[in-house]
Amino acid sequence: MTNGNGTAPEAAPPQLNVLAQYTKDLSFENPNAPASLAPQPQQPNINIQINVTANNISENEFEVTLAVEGKADASGTVMFSFELAYAGVFRIVNVPQENLHPLIMIECPRLLFPFAREIIATAVRDGGFPPLMLDPVDFVGLYRQNMERQAQAEAGKTN
Repeated sequence: MTNGNGTAPEAAPPQLNVLAQYTKDLSFENPNAPASLAPQPQQPNINIQINVTANNISENEFEVTLAVEGKADASGTVMFSFELAYAGVFRIVNVPQENLHPLIMIECPRLLFPFAREIIATAVRDGGFPPLMLDPVDFVGLYRQNMERQAQAEAGKTN
């Protein structure tokens, strides 16, 4: 099919729309307050884990959830811990099938991250601590790690 001048019509451009964003789950714990709020002799160790999941909710709409868990401890005592599941509904159209999975698992959480970061900073501050400003996340690297882990798991099943 041509557009009358012998060339193929242009394909519709790819689109990524954010339809909704929301907190699915938020938990903050300060189990040793008020002792944990006193000045500490050393900086706490802070461990953060990030995970991304996605569900197809209709032909072109996907719910992507960015799960962030963290814990701060000093000298074996938990200062605070938190869990956040922050999600968005995205409409994605005119994207080739081979590009869809990386788009969902890299670009969508990249769009959600600044909002999740702010929620965590506020929760930690409201818990009596200085706001925890998470470093930017390399969602491309996280995606590659997850794909390698899945490939290794598949290879392990076939042996």
